[in-house]
Amino acid sequence: MTLKYLIQKEFLQIRRNAFLPRLIIVFPIMMMCVMPWVMNMEIKNIVVDVVDNDRSTCSRQLIHRIEASNYFIFNGQKPTYQTALKEIEKSKADVVLVIPPHYERDLIQGRQPQVLVAANAVNGTKGAMGSAYLSQIVTANVNPSITAIQSKVSTLFLYNKHLNYKVFMIPALFAIVMMMMCGFLPTLNIVGEKEAGTIEQINVTPVSKWAFILAKLIPYWLIALFIVTVCLLLAWGIYGITCKGPVWLIFVLAMTLALFWSSFGLIISNYSDTMQQAIFVMWFFVVSMLLLSGLFTPTRSMPSWAYATTYINPMHYFIDAIRTVFVRGGDLQSIAHQLLALLCIALFTGFWAVQSYKKNH
Repeated sequence: MTLKYLIQKEFLQIRRNAFLPRLIIVFPIMMMCVMPWVMNMEIKNIVVDVVDNDRSTCSRQLIHRIEASNYFIFNGQKPTYQTALKEIEKSKADVVLVIPPHYERDLIQGRQPQVLVAANAVNGTKGAMGSAYLSQIVTANVNPSITAIQSKVSTLFLYNKHLNYKVFMIPALFAIVMMMMCGFLPTLNIVGEKEAGTIEQINVTPVSKWAFILAKLIPYWLIALFIVTVCLLLAWGIYGITCKGPVWLIFVLAMTLALFWSSFGLIISNYSDTMQQAIFVMWFFVVSMLLLSGLFTPTRSMPSWAYATTYINPMHYFIDAIRTVFVRGGDLQSIAHQLLALLCIALFTGFWAVQSYKKNH
């Protein structure tokens, strides 16, 4: 009965807050409606300047290939390389292609003409991808046999057949939304009661630490259920994307991750004295776990010391498991390792949250 009234108190505090109910409803909706369009690693609209020093039929064919590409915006031909370089310095162009003299003659004679590709590397990702795209077009124009060979190669995509990037990013958004909602809100919970002085009223009661912490955790488990349900419905309603595997596994993973983040937030709250201190500490761990989880970059490309952190990073296990279920249609057996590791970390942080709470201040 004590636990019932403590949970009721938590929901009353959330309901009486003018901001939290709106945040819980609006935040996941905004994330699902906006972020799938923004979180796209595909580079498009690369502005290209061309310096044609040959002015031959082959050089014009190369320019037409660039104009026809969906990735480039042809910014016109420039008289000299220095003129095109000034366009890059003024951020009016991203890549410059310089076609050398005697380009067509070298092609006819079987030589490999040296074509210059200069990219603006202020934005490293855009510069690298833009030069790579442009190099492929130049290579295909220099050696048409490569294009002929590629046309004979048949590629079969087993998962995400249409290469829709939203299919890959929507499961990751589940992790981000739950991390923000089930992580920061519990972090500010006990600290807010410390600053308001209401926690002293709990400390003088015979309520056990387990009942007190459990009453803090249960509301955020229910919030996690609400968030996952909303995200699944929006993914289906707006983008037509549905889970390929069992939906109940998505909820199991979400509840386990919610247990970790709510427990971790309460741990930080127990050790913090002010809201500012709790927010800064929580933000440090949130950014670190997110960047080292493999959400944006493959974990195998990390240095060995950074890759070692994935063994204790619950976000890594969650993202790997939810993508396996959502995109590949995996079952319980295919994510047993990730689920077990995530559950162990969540139970450890839950036990730590109880032990770190001190009733006597």
